[in-house]
Amino acid sequence: MIRPTRRTATDADFARRRLAQLAVLGLTAGAAPAALPGSASAATPSSVKAPSASRAHYDRARRLAADDPVLRALVTALTPGSGLPPLPARAPVKLFDNLVLLSAGWVSAMAVLTDDGIVLIDALTSPADAEGVIIPGLRAVGADPAAIRHVVVTHGHADHFGGAQTFADRYGARVHMSPADWDLLDRTRPADAPVRDLDIADGAQLTLGGTTIELHHTPGHTPGTVSPVIPVQAGRRHHSAMLWGGLNPPSTVAELRTFLASVHSFRAVMRRANVEVELSNHPNDHGLERAEQLRHQPPGAANPFLLGGPRTQRYMAVMDAMLRGRIADAEEAAGAAGTGAGARGAHTVAASHARC
Repeated sequence: MIRPTRRTATDADFARRRLAQLAVLGLTAGAAPAALPGSASAATPSSVKAPSASRAHYDRARRLAADDPVLRALVTALTPGSGLPPLPARAPVKLFDNLVLLSAGWVSAMAVLTDDGIVLIDALTSPADAEGVIIPGLRAVGADPAAIRHVVVTHGHADHFGGAQTFADRYGARVHMSPADWDLLDRTRPADAPVRDLDIADGAQLTLGGTTIELHHTPGHTPGTVSPVIPVQAGRRHHSAMLWGGLNPPSTVAELRTFLASVHSFRAVMRRANVEVELSNHPNDHGLERAEQLRHQPPGAANPFLLGGPRTQRYMAVMDAMLRGRIADAEEAAGAAGTGAGARGAHTVAASHARC
C-alpha cells in the first residue's frame, strides 16, 4: 500500500560486462572514471585549481570530513572532475537483518525484506543485471525473488531502472517513480525503461508487511530524484536509514541551487526520523569497503553502516559545503561565459554531470 502524507520539513566475464556498461554510460555523459578515493590520482579539493569563492567551501567540507573515510569519500565524489571507479560485482551481503545490498560494483540496489514480500530500491542497469545479480543475489541470502512486490526507482537513469520491467513482467511487481522522472523517460525513451506505473508523491509512505518506507522528493541530480528513509533492524535493535537518491551534481546554477535546497529539506527529514544509517546506490561513500568489513567481521562487532545521528548530519553538512563550492564554480563559469571568455569553463562544469 502506498499513500501520500504531508511532508514535515538508496568472475572475469561479469567484470568485463560491468566495465563495458560503465564505459557506455560514462561516455554518454562525457565523464571518465575517477580514481578510488584516497589514491594518488584521485581528485580532491586540495588538488583542484579552484577559484577563491569555491575554495572556502571545499576547504570547509574537507575540515568537516577530517579523517572520516565515509565523509572523505563523499568529498572526493563531489569534487569537480571526479567520476565513478570501475569496480567488479560484489557478492550480496545483508547490511541489516532486513536489508540486502545487491551490487554490480559501480552501482547497487537494496532489497528491503518484510513479512509480506520484498521492496527493491533500484533495479541496476538492465534485464541482464536483474537475472545475473539481483535474482541470484536474493537467493544467496535465503530470500525468494518471486516475493518482490515493489520496485522503487530513485531516479530516471538507466543504471537504476534497467531491470525494473523484468520484475514487473515476471512477478507482477509494481514500479514506482516520481512523476517528473516518469516524464523524463517519456521524453527520452531509453532502452529497458519500465512501463509507466505508479507515481511517488513527495513524502509518500510505502507500507508492506508492517514495514513503512518514506519516499521524499530530492530533485537536483534529476528533476524527480527520490530519497528513501528505511526502517532497518539488527536483532532487537531498530534504526532509521537514509539513501540519498542521486549524488552527482547537475551543471547549471539553477539546478545546483535546487539540489542544495533538497539537501536542506532532507536534513530536516533525517532529524525528524532520527536517521542513524547512511546508504548509497553508488560507491561514493566508502560503502563497498564497509560492506566487505561487515561481511568478514565477527558477530557482535559494530555495524559500519550505523553512523549515528551526528555523523549522518555531518555527512549532509559535507554535501552542503561541496554543493556551495560547485555553485560558486558554476556562477564564475557563467559570468565568464557572459563576457565571452568562459566557454571553456562552462563546458568543464557541464561535463562533470555524469548520468549516474
